[in-house]
Amino acid sequence: MANLVNAEKVSLAFGTRILLDEVSLGLDAGDVVGVVGRNGDGKTTLLEVLVGEREPDSGQVVRNRSASIGHLGQVEDFAESATVRDVVVGGRADHVWAADAAKRAVVTHLLGTVDLARNVAELSGGERRRVSLAAVLLAGHDLLVLDEPTNHLDVEAVAWLASHLNLLQSAGTAMLVVSHDRWFLDAVCTRVWEVHDARVDAYDGGYAAYVLARAERVRQAAANESRRQNLLRKELAWLRRGPPARTSKPKFRIDAANALIRDEPPARDSLRLREFATARLGKDVFDLHEVGYALPDGRTLLDRLDWSIGPGDRIGIVGVNGSGKTTLLRLLEGDVTPQHGRVKQGRTLRLGHLSQDVTQLDDSEQVLESVQRLQRQVRLATGRDSSASSLLEDFGFSGQRLVTRIGELSGGERRRLQFLRLLLSEPNVLLLDEPTNDLDIDTLTVIEDYLDDWPGTLVVVSHDRWFLERTCDVQYALLGDGSCVMLPGGVEEYLERRRTAAAAGTRTPRPTPSGGDGPPRGGAGDAARLRQARKDLARVESQLARVGTRIAELHDLLARHASDYERLVALGADLDAELARQDDLEAQWLELAEQVGE
Repeated sequence: MANLVNAEKVSLAFGTRILLDEVSLGLDAGDVVGVVGRNGDGKTTLLEVLVGEREPDSGQVVRNRSASIGHLGQVEDFAESATVRDVVVGGRADHVWAADAAKRAVVTHLLGTVDLARNVAELSGGERRRVSLAAVLLAGHDLLVLDEPTNHLDVEAVAWLASHLNLLQSAGTAMLVVSHDRWFLDAVCTRVWEVHDARVDAYDGGYAAYVLARAERVRQAAANESRRQNLLRKELAWLRRGPPARTSKPKFRIDAANALIRDEPPARDSLRLREFATARLGKDVFDLHEVGYALPDGRTLLDRLDWSIGPGDRIGIVGVNGSGKTTLLRLLEGDVTPQHGRVKQGRTLRLGHLSQDVTQLDDSEQVLESVQRLQRQVRLATGRDSSASSLLEDFGFSGQRLVTRIGELSGGERRRLQFLRLLLSEPNVLLLDEPTNDLDIDTLTVIEDYLDDWPGTLVVVSHDRWFLERTCDVQYALLGDGSCVMLPGGVEEYLERRRTAAAAGTRTPRPTPSGGDGPPRGGAGDAARLRQARKDLARVESQLARVGTRIAELHDLLARHASDYERLVALGADLDAELARQDDLEAQWLELAEQVGE
């Protein structure tokens, strides 16, 4: 495989903080690498160094001069007078670019009915983001460097993007992806780089395999970070027990995984939590009767909705952007009055609502001061008393960050603090609107762990499939036509409904054209199997390359130690083992290649 980018002993510091310390890594054609790590640990900086937008303090980055690199950064940089057509298709007329089916699919799924003649300066932030993503995908680059590509995409558009990137990868395109969407990382990546403590650790496989390998590495190293390890074990146990639709399962180190989680209890004791919730909330939480709500433009969001939400219910809500998810939460809260019908709240509700806007914080306050002003001591659902400073540490605020003014925090840190302050109010009903926005994966696992023991009613609106399936027991979908339906098959059922409606020519109305129709070919099961086969094929190819290198080394050692009989015997045994492993891997490769080629 052709090498595209290679970093050798790269170091970079900001002030006294070292973000990268003699990091060496490389990308070959066809590699799809997911980059994970806490906010501020240097993921975006690593991408900027690799593409040449930032120079390292020491070391060197070598790029293949014949390879084209496309970079989707976190900030869009368009010419002031450019139109969407100029940015996405180079100003070409519809009959020119639409003749290419691949280009037509990208524009249709990401931009929908957005007028290509509009000036990009007039677009919303989400629309500008999707325009940038479409432009990068259509440019035909050899390497795509994507920083949070799923931002502003609904669950359907994320599924389509994963399918499209898999097609590009099968054609040899390499990708480097920073994302906090764990389902997306698991769907597209063949390797994972974890950025932490100025280092980059590499793992084979998608996100699920990364969780397994990382948990095993922590166990083998006997790490002292017991809190961090417990979160990994809990997430790993959930991964291994979950139904196949949730995620692709790692195909190696199964025995180690089973040993690691053998005594790990289920993430939640649902019966105990429901009993506790009933004691706190009574029998009624929300009752919606004949609720109707329409927008001024006449579009109906809810049409005669009857719905009863009880104590301890954990409900996830999905739907395309503009289908009314946020409006539904505001109706439940009482911030919006239905135009028809009524919403009845239980008498004992203590409601906490995490909105998408971080507007409830005083920028002049320090972090610790902001939390202690609410409550210095809190009793967790487990019965354990915890201090405000201890909870702040769990949520990533320690040392100097405790006395940092809120106005100086990053967007992700402000979101973390907003969520923590909400939990300190000890609500018994939580309404969460896109809670995963701007949060890193480690923080998400902390939140999921807290919610595992939280005995209340939970209603979550999110495009993050992993978070929804991890924290909620049932999913509902707003279909954009006023209906709200239960999804026994979860998010996969919702995507299948959308595909079926599109295939039948009765597409569900799309209030805001930001999504897609999921994988374009085959059913959900076929798409999942094909995706898994591609990832397994890439993994086996990587292992074959390493085995080939090891066999060459052993042949060289045999030649150099021809007179040392005992050493020859040991080296011969090692060589036989590696050759047998090579045969097994080649058999796996042939089987997987046949599946991918079908």
